[in-house]
Amino acid sequence: MNFSGEYQAKAHKYTEVIFGKGTTFKAGTVGTVAEKTAFGYVRGYFEERGIPVNRAEMQRLSMGCTGVKRTTGQHPGGIIVVPKGREIYEFCPVQHPADDPNSDIITTHFDYHSIDANLLKLDILGHDDPTVIRMLQDITGITPQEIPLDDPETMSIFNSTDALGVTPEQINSQVGTYGIPEYGTKFARGMLLDTKPTTFDELIRLSGLSHGTDVWLGNAQTLIQEGIVTLQEAICCRDDIMIYLIKKGVPPDKAFKIMETVRKGKALKDMDKWNEFKEIMKEHDVPDWYIKSCEKIKYMFPKAHAAAYVTNAFRIAWFKVHIPLAYYAAYYSIRAKAFDAKYMIFGKEKVKNKMKEIEIKNQKKEATKAELDMYDDLEIVLEMYERGYSFLPVDLYKSDSTKFQVEDNKLRPPLNSIPGFGTVAAQGIVKARKDGKFMSIDDLKIRAKIGNSGADLLKEFGCLDGMSQSNQMSLFG
Repeated sequence: MNFSGEYQAKAHKYTEVIFGKGTTFKAGTVGTVAEKTAFGYVRGYFEERGIPVNRAEMQRLSMGCTGVKRTTGQHPGGIIVVPKGREIYEFCPVQHPADDPNSDIITTHFDYHSIDANLLKLDILGHDDPTVIRMLQDITGITPQEIPLDDPETMSIFNSTDALGVTPEQINSQVGTYGIPEYGTKFARGMLLDTKPTTFDELIRLSGLSHGTDVWLGNAQTLIQEGIVTLQEAICCRDDIMIYLIKKGVPPDKAFKIMETVRKGKALKDMDKWNEFKEIMKEHDVPDWYIKSCEKIKYMFPKAHAAAYVTNAFRIAWFKVHIPLAYYAAYYSIRAKAFDAKYMIFGKEKVKNKMKEIEIKNQKKEATKAELDMYDDLEIVLEMYERGYSFLPVDLYKSDSTKFQVEDNKLRPPLNSIPGFGTVAAQGIVKARKDGKFMSIDDLKIRAKIGNSGADLLKEFGCLDGMSQSNQMSLFG
């Protein structure tokens, strides 16, 4: 189950209410020593002591260190549930994370796969989509359930940019899905161009294809390009296999078993069983391309999961088309990994120049991960400018600490969008300004608990214009 990341901790706590106190535990993880690390330990040991040793002996010793417990951690969302009337100690030991006895979290202390046959694990994961939708609701007052899932203008951005009022040349993309979950990456936009979806069903199919392993590349993509099948006929989600086979007359229990074999990528691992399944399929006129396609698949997404993701994506896309500023505010606040006010809030030309700079670096394979993340955000900022929207300056009194705000048909960036100015410092200012205006820069530094470097960053962005350095006023100035 996916919850908003901001709500995830509450959802975890609520499992105690459902199952009873003392029956739910956070799934612990055990980090072990990797093969290369172990070899490094052994080599380091002999080198430090100047002991000559051959490689075979080093390998023998490193095998003894490989897999030894190195550290413990927490699963990001796993909750282990113990049946009533049983004790967790019947299954495994437990501990506080990082050995902090004051934390109220207790985690299991075994690798989960050692006990997975005996205990239930719930996956209560944190996800950005619900957080984005909640923020969109807060800004606009529109509840997500009201949004029509058959809105033609929203549907059109999955195969053109017309609904956004821009040309493909303006935003360097044939489709309008920048920043839309499931469909915003270069890979996903390529899939949209290959398939030109026009219905909600096709979007679900594409989601299944993009989450599967060896389902699209070298498989469905080739079949569609060669005109052997359409997107409707291709295998996209695991459920497609069972439904298709039942329609072909395969007995339901066999159809289910074939689906399970394929979705786990086991088709070619158990040849005897697969040959038996192939015979059944051939008896019911299942075409050869279908059987070959099944054999390539390593993992498949469930259709219900794809439908849930696409529903959220479509709702977010609706805001992008119809209430753009709310969409951009939510995107920058929650999803943007590398929003940098220095390059992004001072107009379109500055954005284009930075994009060119990163492109040149990337061609030489010199671009860092942070720069590539920034490039993704710059694409969306450029699109916003091309649609006729712009930013207001960062303001000491009007900017929020972390969220972008819609104001005068423009966007007001938060204090933490200033590069190098952290969230803690931004929150300090928001808290301190509730007690009245800052008399001077010194007053700001004391009340908001920020240092000289923080004050310099604010100065650079014009947030302290007209503010004197200290409270002392010169009588003769």
